[in-house]
Amino acid sequence: MVNKVKLSDFVADFISKKKVKTVFAVSGGASLHLIHSIDDHPKLNYVCTHHEQGAAMAADGYSRVTGNIGVAISTSGPGATNLITGICCSYYDSVPLIVITGQVSTFRMTGESGVRQIGFQETPIVSITKKITKYSKTIINPNEIKYELEKAFFLATEGRPGPVLIDVPDNLQRELIDLSDLKGFYKDESYDFSRFFPNTKNKLKTLIEYLKNSKRPVVIGGWGVHLSKTESNLLKFINFFHLPIALTWGCSDLLPRDNKLYIGTFGTHGVRHANFAVQNADLIISFGSRLDTKSTGSPVNTFAREAKKIMIDIDPNELGKFAKFNLHFDVLIQDDLNNFFSVFDDHFNKINNDNFYIEKHKSWIDQIGLWKRVLDDKSLNISKSFSKVDPYLFFENLSNKIVNNSIIFIDTGCSIAWAMQAMSFGGGKKVFHDFNNTAMGWALPASIGAHFANNNKEIICIVGDGSFMMSLQELATVMHHKIKLKLIIINNNGYSMIKQTQEQWLNSKYVASSKAGGISFPKYENVAQTFDLEYFLFRNMKTDEKILNSFLCSKKASLLEVEISPEARVIPQVKFGRPNEDMEPLLPRKIFKDNMIVKPIDY
Repeated sequence: MVNKVKLSDFVADFISKKKVKTVFAVSGGASLHLIHSIDDHPKLNYVCTHHEQGAAMAADGYSRVTGNIGVAISTSGPGATNLITGICCSYYDSVPLIVITGQVSTFRMTGESGVRQIGFQETPIVSITKKITKYSKTIINPNEIKYELEKAFFLATEGRPGPVLIDVPDNLQRELIDLSDLKGFYKDESYDFSRFFPNTKNKLKTLIEYLKNSKRPVVIGGWGVHLSKTESNLLKFINFFHLPIALTWGCSDLLPRDNKLYIGTFGTHGVRHANFAVQNADLIISFGSRLDTKSTGSPVNTFAREAKKIMIDIDPNELGKFAKFNLHFDVLIQDDLNNFFSVFDDHFNKINNDNFYIEKHKSWIDQIGLWKRVLDDKSLNISKSFSKVDPYLFFENLSNKIVNNSIIFIDTGCSIAWAMQAMSFGGGKKVFHDFNNTAMGWALPASIGAHFANNNKEIICIVGDGSFMMSLQELATVMHHKIKLKLIIINNNGYSMIKQTQEQWLNSKYVASSKAGGISFPKYENVAQTFDLEYFLFRNMKTDEKILNSFLCSKKASLLEVEISPEARVIPQVKFGRPNEDMEPLLPRKIFKDNMIVKPIDY
């Protein structure tokens, strides 16, 4: 029996045993043995992106769609540092990722010499990534490889998930290791995350008591609901208690817009009526959302200021951060949502319902329905009309035409804000965005990752013209693998969200956000031709319906350019310093005050 294997082959076999099928990589001198071992493995394939950032983002998209871990490989030096933005996308959204970097040979490392570099492209990537990974380690002893890989995988997937990085020197990749000499990772008590969870059972009793006494409850659902795969549990919870629910962008596809319990997306770039519901609530129960400042607004302590607040989250640091902002929570539950709902199910049949909650919450749900109608910017005649395509009408129409069970990736900027305010994601449609890092250029490589995660589903990638330029080179990857991607470029000739900020604070000087300010863009028809994409141009909502239909029915990789007016903005939006209910354009003061239940904040 052969007991010795090449270390890089061991790494490849480890990845395969974790049910990963595709690894995203950019080659380099210090990563070649790793990539060759991936190629030699019968159950693995590799995909070459054209930038290491794209490899990390593709692995991130792969992980989000599969619910399994994603894997990216790069060489040392600039190859490793190019991964950083993609690693951040995974870290801040709690996406499990294994990043493997090649490193210079151990005998070429700087060690304690004090010099900056000895080996060619030597870079201390472990030190650099300590703050954006759950675990980061350079292998020095080849017999450590099993222990370190198992530990990294455990930490990436347990508790609050996230990326890990394993740095493997070139000479060690080539070494033969004796399997009998390898020790595995043992999860002792110090790694038992559940020991930190308090008595959820007792706190659940308080939660139910608050529900009985509440007149205006709102449930909040966040990205953690998807991460924990507890979507059905949360739906069971809100349906049982007949609770209206507001969603963060990370959970916006949980319910279709026409569901009576669905309020809408809330926060600084949410919809007006959803912010009125959240801000006027007397009880907030948040599941799987860290409630960042995009959700709470600024000042943070203006968030749902007269409501009792309950938050369930796995991370004690997220639960503890609000004291710094003078925002009080009545019940904080540190728990995995799977465990929380398991405890809830144990008590489910003991709770007397008999339509009590349906009747109890009827008037509140009716009030939210009224806000949906009377606080709409168009009905109030405070929305703008534009000379070209209205982005809100386009996104609403698009969401009605996208086939059920599609996978939708949306990049940052106005595109994601317009989509979240206008689109409906019923019919099994899944929407993905790097919600917290919001890196320009993420959606295209993440869509590539999604293709290799599930190539049977329609994949639609929506990017602004600015974001597209950050990852344009990955169209070569789409072309090489003949991925039938549907790419929508929202072309407004600049960075509209930056322009909106410049209008609010910098006297409408469009420096570094427009052509006059120094930014130019290519002809997208030429780009499509270069990368063998079928090209479509959408300019008018009334006359170009057939063009949109043809694009969506295309059997090839396709690019749809949508010409949006450069003046189009995210409307409504909360200006920094105002509470979430007071979005711009500001409501007439009488209408605003007449619809507020809690005391408005005077300015």
